[in-house]
Amino acid sequence: MTQEGLRLTCGFAGGPVRLMVRVYRDVLPGVYRELAGWRRMAEAIPDPELRRQALASMTAKRFHCEGGAVYAAAAPTPEARRGLIRLIVALQTISDYLDNLCDRSTSLDPADFRQLHQAMHDAVVPDGTVGDYYACRRERDDGGYLAALVRACQEEVAKLPGYGTVAETVRHLVALYADLQVHKHVEWSQREARLLSWWEAHRAAHPELRWNEFAAATGSTLGMFALFLAATDPHVDRDTVRRIVATYFPWVCALHILLDYLIDQEEDRRGGDLNFVAYYRDAGEAAERLVYFARRAREATRGLPDGRFHRLIVDGLLGLYLSDGKVRRQRTVRLVSRRLLATAPLTARFFYVNSVLIRAFSPS
Repeated sequence: MTQEGLRLTCGFAGGPVRLMVRVYRDVLPGVYRELAGWRRMAEAIPDPELRRQALASMTAKRFHCEGGAVYAAAAPTPEARRGLIRLIVALQTISDYLDNLCDRSTSLDPADFRQLHQAMHDAVVPDGTVGDYYACRRERDDGGYLAALVRACQEEVAKLPGYGTVAETVRHLVALYADLQVHKHVEWSQREARLLSWWEAHRAAHPELRWNEFAAATGSTLGMFALFLAATDPHVDRDTVRRIVATYFPWVCALHILLDYLIDQEEDRRGGDLNFVAYYRDAGEAAERLVYFARRAREATRGLPDGRFHRLIVDGLLGLYLSDGKVRRQRTVRLVSRRLLATAPLTARFFYVNSVLIRAFSPS
């Protein structure tokens, strides 16, 4: 990478305090403006089921957009930051909306799930097409909501000067994400068998993982967001892309989604949903594996030119998820949380406090 490329990639070079100042001042207001616009459009969705799931995803999973948009804090210019915020919020909103449609709605049809997630594939193709994403389900009239989200993503990836270098890798991560959503939402009796069969095709490349951990890693959008940030640099090279992927997949991505499943265990039990942390023998094993992923994720960031920022992302994940109110309501989750915080650097506790404040003061 050239010195100019390194300078442009490292749009953020400070510590946790400086990062949170930038997040509060520059990132979160943009996130809330974007979400407010998408919420207004969702409220006008004609089909009641699609409207319900779109609004529910933005209400219950807003913190996904808040957390994901932190990558925009490292953008090299204000213009690039605004574009990243729009892109990340739109893609994460698609992800959360489709997850609700698969998880909480009316279908168990893998063809339906595959067709819905074509929206994710289309979203990361500059000047791409927009498809009939509801072709396999009876609820179809969303007033153009999903198509508008897809187009917003397409417009923003087209503006990224280095997107040509990262595009193939982004599409690969999207394909893994879409595969997971199909396999884990079908008829309950088929889910585990499909996931295990899928894992067999990938296990040789990831000998340190278990099948549930590989599946968790594929369910994260953070690798995509890190590549979007890298693509704000017109000089980003393929070696940098390779190092980002080696850091994020599986380590940061698996940590991200295992933490998400950790705090959702009670909710998933009630809803009859598959939970990858529930496959650990007990809370002790869950804590051991999560500590392992947190350590490997931090170590992997040392291979990046802007590794300090990405280490802050790892510590921020711990703070974001372990500060969630769901932790206090689940005894075994509290035990795992204490072990993770005890082995984490002080920065994770700093982000823990900030995450509590963001939840307390963010607009409803």
